[in-house]
Amino acid sequence: MSLLQCSVLTKQFTDGENVTNVLQGVNLTVDKGQSVAVVGSSGSGKSTFLHILGGLDTPTSGTVLYNNQDIHHFNQAEAAQWRNKNIGFIYQFHHLLPEFTALENIAMPLLIAGQSPKLAEESAHKMLVRVGLAHRTQHFPSQLSGGERQRVAIARAMVHRPELLFADEPTGNLDNATGRAIYALLLELKAEYNMTSIIVTHDTDLAAKCDKQVTLVSGKMAEL
Repeated sequence: MSLLQCSVLTKQFTDGENVTNVLQGVNLTVDKGQSVAVVGSSGSGKSTFLHILGGLDTPTSGTVLYNNQDIHHFNQAEAAQWRNKNIGFIYQFHHLLPEFTALENIAMPLLIAGQSPKLAEESAHKMLVRVGLAHRTQHFPSQLSGGERQRVAIARAMVHRPELLFADEPTGNLDNATGRAIYALLLELKAEYNMTSIIVTHDTDLAAKCDKQVTLVSGKMAEL
């Protein structure tokens, strides 16, 4: 059963008389529980595509359906609520809040959703333990290594048990060994929580571990 479906997505950027076609008629169906890797070179439109699927950007034309709901028909408040409830995001650069501890960063999505600080902290601590950072609870991002920061970012993205996980080059800023450990953790958690995931990566070896691989070339998609 499909969870996410996009049809004939296009995205154009206009600068004066110059028009750049970033996405050109992209189609994709993602089934519940499926892991999908989106592969492509730099500038192929991968990040733009992911942001449109996650409701962070709007397409020039085309539709994105989540459980048969057009996410781009949501108003701003509805879109924010939908993302907070259903979506987890992991970025190449962790985007942790520097003034908050690892525990506080992970608890943030739950607090935004209205959960009590006590329950949010308990859930955040469980996720820190799960990603192997029980000893880093009160450390700030500046006190963590690159791999540790990304583990905190993964825990933050998954603490509310989202149905759909988006990861944009989650290992792209790490050395090979650390990157492969992070990728292995992502796949473990995806299976453990039975999540659907869409992972943007330039690493075809890592992409091959996903259930489905597609490639973006100059804004057009093909299945590998």
